[in-house]
Amino acid sequence: MSTADGIRSRRSRRARPCGASPVVRVSRDGAKPKSKSKAKSKKADASEKAPKVRDSQGTPVSVTFLGGLGEIGRNCACIEVEGKILLLDCGLMFPDLDMLGIDLVLPDFTYLRENADRIIGCIATHGHEDHTGGLSFLLRELEFPIYGSALTLGLARNRIEEAGLLDRTEFIPVVDGERRMIGPFDVEFIPVTHSVPHGIATAFHTPQGVILHTGDFKLDLTPVDGRLTDLARIGAIASTEGIRLLLSDSTNAEEHGHAASETSVGAVLYDLFHRYEGRRIITTCFASHIHRVQQIADAAISFDRVIATMGMSMKKNVRMAREMGLLNIPESRLMDIADVGDLPPEKVCVISTGSQGEPMSALALMAANENRWLTLSGTDVVIMSSHPIPGNETDVSKVIDGLVRAGAEVVHSGISDVHASGHAKAEDLKMFLSITRPEHFIPVHGEYRHLVAHAKLARTMGVAASKIIVCTDGDQVTLDDTGLRPTAQVPSGYLYVDGIIGDVGSGVLRDRRVLAEEGVVVVIVGVDIEHGTTMIGPEIITRGWVHAPEAEELLDQCADQVREAIAELFRNGRSDIENVQRVVRRAAGRFVNEKTKRRPMIVPVVMEA
Repeated sequence: MSTADGIRSRRSRRARPCGASPVVRVSRDGAKPKSKSKAKSKKADASEKAPKVRDSQGTPVSVTFLGGLGEIGRNCACIEVEGKILLLDCGLMFPDLDMLGIDLVLPDFTYLRENADRIIGCIATHGHEDHTGGLSFLLRELEFPIYGSALTLGLARNRIEEAGLLDRTEFIPVVDGERRMIGPFDVEFIPVTHSVPHGIATAFHTPQGVILHTGDFKLDLTPVDGRLTDLARIGAIASTEGIRLLLSDSTNAEEHGHAASETSVGAVLYDLFHRYEGRRIITTCFASHIHRVQQIADAAISFDRVIATMGMSMKKNVRMAREMGLLNIPESRLMDIADVGDLPPEKVCVISTGSQGEPMSALALMAANENRWLTLSGTDVVIMSSHPIPGNETDVSKVIDGLVRAGAEVVHSGISDVHASGHAKAEDLKMFLSITRPEHFIPVHGEYRHLVAHAKLARTMGVAASKIIVCTDGDQVTLDDTGLRPTAQVPSGYLYVDGIIGDVGSGVLRDRRVLAEEGVVVVIVGVDIEHGTTMIGPEIITRGWVHAPEAEELLDQCADQVREAIAELFRNGRSDIENVQRVVRRAAGRFVNEKTKRRPMIVPVVMEA
């Protein structure tokens, strides 16, 4: 256990299975759960409520973190009360550069499989893939309802439908300020502002007091849709019941100051459309960033342009958001991408997918001159209204370079304020801590350095160091009458997704790295086990180690070494195919390493002649 300024820290010990903590069932003193009809409004007068007196022998509550702590993505946690489990998000993560051939990374679902009969649902805090993208994989094995705002459920539904799981999945919409019972969980849904509309924080009113999970949030005083983070309701809970445990977004904890308002991007976009009046403008952003799409559309309409969407997810999300009334673009201003080629460039605005440099996205294909709808010209302007997710920087840079090579002028977040983060920065987080005044605190959602930075902010705002725990994936903590403490470790490794293959395992990745970095040497030999002689070969075939036409002598020497090793094995007595394979691998590997200081993959192919 390491410490940072006296803050307790749990470093994950991966893949050591452990059961859930024992659950003690006790009386709630006859208190009746509130019905839906009596659910409190988010604007309820907190002064009319007496502060809640917590049962001195309350049922313990456990929180288990399966992803999102120590990384950007894979956000997944579960809260446990009275033997039941409620999931908080189930997201995916984009692969790192060394994860060769991997499309997605998911949380380890082992703990959920082992406790499948106790899972009663999942709360999706918002619609981003790093919080909902894993649901379509988990739902292939387990069945449970999903709770979330209408837009969040709509975005999650798209992937679940693609997986063919729509018929077996129940979607239960919730609204701002709603408070409902989900099994033994008394849950209140509180609106928060984020880069995707209709994000929610969740307040769990438990026997151990209120546990507040912020989800991803920012404190934007001028959001595009006017929907503010409900600090009034959060403050009311803090001043009456108190916040026993706060789990808060840490993504921007290292960044000083306040997060910029989303509307500030709208002004920048307007100026860019004015500057490039007379030229075709192609924009890109996250397909789920409905507010950004709205501001791009507003700027385009201001300069009398039509709007065409490009990319399947962008088309789907724009259509869904318009149907829900979350996106205001007149029908007369929308045009199919196939028809924009007939219009003057100054009349066109394209909103495309590909802001993260995804190789097969519409923008990446455009950069490679392989887009079936658009071919870039020397007068085109591309506005990348986003910022690379950690791990995607190289892909984004390649796309920008390709766009410039094709003749386009590219405006991106590195040279213009065309993006505003959806996460609270340090001063916002300090303000939030001053409002919530939590007894216990766990920073969530971020790389390990972000979690530690957030923990330090909590210290400066008066949270005792002994009541702050910096957790990582796999940690389970329990809140009971004595306080908050670590209680267990659960499996928390990476689940790699490779196309339709699914989980390929870490061994496959290790082999791919060796093949990519060192190459492969295949040794083919035929032996007569009964008489102890080599009948065929050894023949050496290599790829990625040395160039065969220029290294015949080296390959001949390797074959001689292998032949001698096999002969020595036979001289020492009768053997079998497995022993010959071992000797071939060892002899070839030793020779290759001695001669070239390389360690390619050695593949012995031993046949009995």
